[in-house]
Amino acid sequence: MKETVRDVDVYEKQKKLLELLSGLGSAAVAFSGGVDSTFLLYSAFQALGDRVLAVTARSLSFPERELHEAEHFCREKGIAQVVVDSEELKIEGFSHNPVNRCYLCKSELFTKIRKIAGEHGITNILEGSNADDTGDFRPGLRAVAELGILSPLRKIGLTKAEIRRLSREQGLPTWNKQSFACLSSRFPYGDEITPAKLQRVDKAEQFLLDQGFRQVRVRVHGDLARIETDAAGFKKLADEALRTAVYDRLRALGFTYVSLDLKGYRTGSMNEVLTEKDRTDAGVGA
Repeated sequence: MKETVRDVDVYEKQKKLLELLSGLGSAAVAFSGGVDSTFLLYSAFQALGDRVLAVTARSLSFPERELHEAEHFCREKGIAQVVVDSEELKIEGFSHNPVNRCYLCKSELFTKIRKIAGEHGITNILEGSNADDTGDFRPGLRAVAELGILSPLRKIGLTKAEIRRLSREQGLPTWNKQSFACLSSRFPYGDEITPAKLQRVDKAEQFLLDQGFRQVRVRVHGDLARIETDAAGFKKLADEALRTAVYDRLRALGFTYVSLDLKGYRTGSMNEVLTEKDRTDAGVGA
């Protein structure tokens, strides 16, 4: 079948990515096991072979299932991996959930990754933000810029849809994996984050995933759980038995009220209340 212009563009981006990565000599990749970081790590492995090191964070904000999937991928592909403890709640100010929470977290994490990379003789640190992340509220990218971390996918202009497509063509298991963000993002800014709260929301989301929901978030507002899900999730909740099971499980976890957000799943919904001043104060323009 004849390639379309769009096809050519995607493959040209992929070619440029591999060329960029090959020119680095060696690299440590911040690897969470998500769609973007898996594609980036695999691309770096294609370009650099055993001169690539995956570094994965272990913390309460990172569910065990995600860590296990990341470890399995590296074992399966033969990619060297280091798991680093990165407990965000020990970072000064983080537990108060400020607007620049992600900046505090990324600064701490990438500082640790840089140290690990140095111990392995690696100077280049890579992270997996993509072209779609540019217009979002992401204070973590400020830390990326300050610490000199490279963002190859964003630099080449690869979008999430393109990354999923290329991942599928290369047989990567994450090509259709649901988007994930750290569990701390489930709480309104200013609400204290505690280990118990993180564990509760993790259990709530894991229950929903176990029931067959694909894209889902449980946002926490005090004793109210606000469920965000996609169109398929809305259809599933039309079943009264499942709806009751979800309600009962979240009540058992300590929520007094369980609600369904009618706008559905979207990334960064806790950012919708931020003002231009909030964004500027966090070091990220509106």
